[in-house]
Amino acid sequence: MRFFGLKNCDTCRKALKNLAIMGYQPEVVDVRSDGVDRADLEAIITEFGDAAINRASTTWRGLSDDEKAADPLSLLTAHPTLMKRPVIEADGRWTIGWKADVQAVYLKS
Repeated sequence: MRFFGLKNCDTCRKALKNLAIMGYQPEVVDVRSDGVDRADLEAIITEFGDAAINRASTTWRGLSDDEKAADPLSLLTAHPTLMKRPVIEADGRWTIGWKADVQAVYLKS
């Protein structure tokens, strides 16, 4: 299991804590400090498309209209913190966010 997020993100910390309780020990990729390799970015865009962009982030609000018009791969390459998070890859399956639907995938008893 690989976990793409930010170490200072409250949602990511909550998700990691819940995953640890369930016995998961994901490889954590901090998108800011570690970066995300192009193949993973492409897989994330293929899986989630435009939904991979967090339009509620302060990074998004700081972009110009021209920057906002770029394709998702270009945006995430230039600004990895724009990624909606967490993104989790486990056994070839990708999930995004930490809402009830995603929690149900990983927190089953």
